[in-house]
Amino acid sequence: MKQSINWFEIPTVDMDRAVAFYERTLGVTLKRELFGGMPHAIFPTDGPGTGTTGALVTGPHLTPGATGVVIYLEAPDGVTASLARARAAGAVEIAPHMAIGDNGWMAVVRDPDGNHVGLHSMTRP
Repeated sequence: MKQSINWFEIPTVDMDRAVAFYERTLGVTLKRELFGGMPHAIFPTDGPGTGTTGALVTGPHLTPGATGVVIYLEAPDGVTASLARARAAGAVEIAPHMAIGDNGWMAVVRDPDGNHVGLHSMTRP
């Protein structure tokens, strides 16, 4: 099956802060690695070919902020729980938690680097 997205990168200037924010918000552990001399913190998957993933990245070609693409990250225990953790970790709510019909629920937050990131779940809030 083809996927529209096969990798994403969320820019950060403070990897430790960004990792702490996303691990707390999503209740996951990110794996830190170096690729091309640039620090990455990779979001988890069930293994190669099991879904789209990406990483937090620090690099000279990346600038954090709200002017780029908005990605939506899976909120495995529901948007309500992830949104509460995001706020507690320092996020600002940009789009409120809302139902999106047959596509589940979503919200958008601004992370500590200024990126707008969506939270999405098919799990009832």
